[in-house]
Amino acid sequence: MKKLFVFLAILFLVSNAWAQEPSVDEIVAKANSSSYYQGKDGLAKVNMVVTDAQGRTRQRQLTILKLNIKDGADQKYYVYFHKPNDVKGMSYIVWKHSGKDDDRWLYLPAMDLVRRIAASDKRSSFAGTTFLYEDISGRSIDLDAHELLSSEPGFYTVKNTPKDAAPVEFFFYTVKIDKNNFIPMKAEYFDKTGKLYRIIEALEVEDIQGYPTITKMKATDLNSNSSTVTEFSDIKYDVNLNEDIFTERFLRTPPQQWLKE
Repeated sequence: MKKLFVFLAILFLVSNAWAQEPSVDEIVAKANSSSYYQGKDGLAKVNMVVTDAQGRTRQRQLTILKLNIKDGADQKYYVYFHKPNDVKGMSYIVWKHSGKDDDRWLYLPAMDLVRRIAASDKRSSFAGTTFLYEDISGRSIDLDAHELLSSEPGFYTVKNTPKDAAPVEFFFYTVKIDKNNFIPMKAEYFDKTGKLYRIIEALEVEDIQGYPTITKMKATDLNSNSSTVTEFSDIKYDVNLNEDIFTERFLRTPPQQWLKE
């Protein structure tokens, strides 16, 4: 009888633990929120170091502003390039939408030209780095089907498969998510042959104003043997950004009060 009682107690604890495990959709939603929706708005200085296959490096220095319109859904981004000289003054705006393609515009100061970025270009290189346009503002979680591959001590691993494979170059990607703060720590992208060809990983995470925040990350392209390390500094949340900043007018006339180096 005593053994039976112990067995039932263990069974109850295991069942209770499983009952408390969030669903895969809840895990993905929380990870998306932790990655892109901290605070009602925010800004950061960004330094990107690109390394090519020959070990040569080049830098990009920029400022990113973001405004949450609806948590986990609609959002706006403004990106301004400070250095080097060949990209200085270039700016980029994203209007991120739920349920439809994002709107994106790029201003090229050398040509005094505002160019709308087609939805098909969101998987192309961001300013010559190993990051893609879609990495900057995030991929909509509604575009993929999600499967929980494992729940280990400290981490979830989720497999994400595009519902429409035509617009993307990957067959699926997996994400390792920290159970404590739901920060995605490592994403691995696989092609149609099952070959791993791209990795994005969080190298450093800090608490900023009570929000767990990635402060250093790396994107690696295994096919080209190139990588980009991105470091975020002077990160601030809840700074009361005006929504007017995220319009085409400010592509040509940047909001200097938020862009001081």
